[in-house]
Formats: sequence, structure tokens, C-alpha cells
Amino acid sequence: MTGLGRLWRGAQRYPNVTAAVVVAVICFIGGFATGFWLLFRLAYLLVLVIPLVYLWTRSMIEDLDVEVIRRTQRVAQGQLVEGRIVLRSTSRLPKVWLEVEDRSTLPRHATRRVMTLGGRAVQVWRYETPTTRRGLYELGPVTVTATDPFGFFRFTRVFGSIVPILVYPSAPELPNFYIPPANLPGDGRFRRRTHNVTPNVAGLRGYEPGDSYNRIHWPATARTGNLMVKLFELDPASDIWIVLDLQASVQAGEGDDSTEEAAVKIGAAIARYFIQANRTVGFLSFGEDLRVDEPDRGMNHYTRILESLALARATGDVSLESLLVEESRRFGRHTTLVVITSSTDDAWALTLMGLASRGVKVAAVLLEAETFDEAESALGVYGTLAAGGIYTYMIKRSDDVGQVLSTGAEAAAAEERH
Repeated sequence: MTGLGRLWRGAQRYPNVTAAVVVAVICFIGGFATGFWLLFRLAYLLVLVIPLVYLWTRSMIEDLDVEVIRRTQRVAQGQLVEGRIVLRSTSRLPKVWLEVEDRSTLPRHATRRVMTLGGRAVQVWRYETPTTRRGLYELGPVTVTATDPFGFFRFTRVFGSIVPILVYPSAPELPNFYIPPANLPGDGRFRRRTHNVTPNVAGLRGYEPGDSYNRIHWPATARTGNLMVKLFELDPASDIWIVLDLQASVQAGEGDDSTEEAAVKIGAAIARYFIQANRTVGFLSFGEDLRVDEPDRGMNHYTRILESLALARATGDVSLESLLVEESRRFGRHTTLVVITSSTDDAWALTLMGLASRGVKVAAVLLEAETFDEAESALGVYGTLAAGGIYTYMIKRSDDVGQVLSTGAEAAAAEERH
């Protein structure tokens, strides 16, 4: 039974060879039965061709070196993942019809190519794959497969290993962004000027060569007739917490046109804005599990936040209200809290009002889920936030995120003038 089992497995592995052997046997039987010489020749030809094809196909996959070079493993959404695969033949015989496959979960990555190598030749496969979606993907390993024209045999070798590719979400640049400043000891602000753009505008001065255009205060420029730029102060004692709502049941839309992707993009933009302003930023979310990045400064910390955002998935079953209540110990009087959500439940808005009553400065970015898909209107929860004095941004599906989030600074400047 063991021998028959092996024969059966071999027949299943090489069906075309099995069919050729069956034809050869039938030709032999027919030749002996009829004496027809053509049947004998056909049988002999099949018997000779099968081992020759086996040896030829086997030689295609041997004496082959493959070098896999991955140039990029961490990229921002929209950038290219670059690399190359180098095939070298150490044999004098040519190698034809080699199927090269670079296995990948990365969207739009060209995974297969047919290549032919001459004797002792080299072929290079360069790839530049655009990244369209954030997330963690895999590249590799590279498999090279040799086959014969009749499909009798198929031999495969594996080169390289699996390489993770992390795609960070895109982070639109915000010219300005306003949230209520935290309550600090003394006069509430350290009077220390900074060259960085911060949420704290200390005053105005005349434009000087080299000043960035995003520092220009256009209302004052129009009023005085001269270019005026804003002066900023550093607020080093206050922490900014970005809380991302990843509860699955409050999301709307699919793919890139979803509240999940919009919320991640907004979180990355806000984190980038405050990190560039040398502020301490923390990140909090609950998707597959609780993710906490304690407040810190600098680009290395920004990279950690981007990693959290790249892996964020709206699969959580914890409501925003519960998350805020459970983690409320992290938010004190010297904290500003920015909540990003598409939830239309009033409970989280009431929780924000409770935090505000304790001295925590709070703001909300509310995604209008009904503009992404069929969902409940956000006007009810917006009314609750407005009644509680919670500074709120409303984002629609078609909105320019950078433009909408920058309007808060303009509104705050107008209020200060009046």
C-alpha cells in the first residue's frame, strides 16, 4: 500500500507526466496488438522525452543566485517603496522562462515577471511601488520557478525572507490650528519667545526677509498696509493629548472614503502641527487593544505616533465615553485634550464637559458620518458640545482638512481683536 500511495501522490503532483506515461503504455499495447510501427516510435519518443525534459528543467533552477535588496521599509503614504532583485546565472547554459515572484501584501505591487538569462548572465528587476494605503505589509520571499514547455515538471526555489513594510498615514500640513490653551501656574503662560509656530500668539511685528508666509497675519497686513507677521510664545508646561475614537460601531464609509481614514489623517496632521511647534504631545486610542503614547517632544516621538496611527484599525468595542472615563487620570489642569470622533452619542460630549469642569481644556474634531455613508446626523451632539462651551471643528467628507482645521485660529484671532 505504501508503494501504491507514493505512485498516487506522484501522479497527482505531475499530472501531465502521468498522462504521457499512460499514452506511452497505450501506444506499446496498441503496437504489439496491431504491429503498427508508428505507435512504437511514439511510445519510444515519450519514454525518452520525459527524462530529458526533467533534466533540462532541473538545470534551469540550479546554478542560480538571487540577491534581494529592499531599500525602503518605512514610508509615508504616497511615497514609493523601492528595491531590486538581481538574478545571476553561474551556468554556461541559458535559462529560459523563469517565473520570478516577489510575494507581497502591498497593494499595486508587481509581484510576477518572466525572465530569461543567458549563460553567466545577470538580470535586474527594479521596482518602485506607490503606497496608497497606510498599514503594515509584507514583501518577500522571492520565489523562482522553472517549467518546461509541456508542463511536465515545475521546480521552485525560495530566496530572501519576509520583510515588513510600514506605511505611515499622510499628514496634511496645517498653516494654523487653534485649541484652548491649558491653565498654567502663575500668569498662565511662560513669557518666552520662540521661532517655532505655536498656538500661542504673543504679538505682531513687521515682516523681515526670511520670514515664512504662514506667519503673516493677513488682517493686520490689510489694516496697516504693510506685511505683518505673528510672534509666538512657547508653552512648555502643557501637555496635548490626541484621543482617536476607534469604536467600530460609530464608523461610516469604506476604504479611503471612511471616517476611520479621515480620523487617522486628522490625528497625524494635529500631531505634526504641535510636534513642529515643540509641544509635548500624547496619543491615546482603543482599537484592537489600548494604545498609549505618553506625551513627549521631537521627531522621534512623532514617528512613534505615526506608527500607532499606521496600525490603527476601527475594530474596537470600547466607547469613547468609557475610554475617556477610564483614562481620565492622565488629564489634569495643565492638559489640553483633542478628541477625534464620528460618534453621535451625547455621552462622550457630557464626559468632555465633566473634564472641562475639572480644569482640563478640551476640544473636539467631529466627523459628520452622514456625509460618508448613511448614518445619524451629528447636529445633535454638536449642539450638546456647543451648549457646553466645547470648541468643536466639524469635518465633512468633501472638506479640505487643512483648510477647515485652520479656520479655528482665524476665529480665535478675531475674538481677541473684539
